[in-house]
Amino acid sequence: MDGNRRFAKINKMETNEGHSAGFDTMARLLEICYDCGVEAATVFAFSIENFNRPEYEIEWLMKLAKSKMKQVIEHGELCDRYGIRIRILGNVKLLPHDVRDSLLEAQEMTKNNTRAVLNICCPYTARDDMTHSIKTILAKGYDPEMIDQDLIADNLYTGGIPRLQLLIRTSGVYRLSDFMLWEAVDVDCDIEILSVLWPQFTPTLMLWTLFKWGWNRSSRTRRNDRLLQRHEKDD
Repeated sequence: MDGNRRFAKINKMETNEGHSAGFDTMARLLEICYDCGVEAATVFAFSIENFNRPEYEIEWLMKLAKSKMKQVIEHGELCDRYGIRIRILGNVKLLPHDVRDSLLEAQEMTKNNTRAVLNICCPYTARDDMTHSIKTILAKGYDPEMIDQDLIADNLYTGGIPRLQLLIRTSGVYRLSDFMLWEAVDVDCDIEILSVLWPQFTPTLMLWTLFKWGWNRSSRTRRNDRLLQRHEKDD
């Protein structure tokens, strides 16, 4: 979700106003996703690298995260109504205690919901996730010779959720910025780079992105089926 700060600068807003606009965009787009049948959505809310930003901006982002999770806790019926289970993915021990407690409380309150999942990566980087996976595996007593790709994937923060099929990056930036690097190499994953800044990402554009992804996916399936039928005929 890239572009909050640039959006604020372009519109002569305070940086915190740009982040607030970005959160509102996230809420609208998640609703679209779940209404379209998405089973799991993952948002990159805060990178471990973001701790290198100015202190006032970090403090504001932490307050924003805490206040929004407080809303979930106080009005949990919304998640219950839509059946959304919140999962916090990342190195939470790096967070201030009050923010961490708010995030984990929201996770606990929604743990029995089964319709859909919202993964909140905070604080997260893919490299830290892979490091965490290896440490977890070794802590479980596995012999290094037994470690393979499946075992590493199972012990990532994203272990146990549906495979990544579509990764969206805004602001026209052609890099993943350490987000879901392991998952994104899956042959079944498409990457969509959009030129709009995150707060400019409209529900209409999200619907178009999902439609295009679904159409391309169906086209690939039909093409693969034809190739398979041709191969079977030749045999």
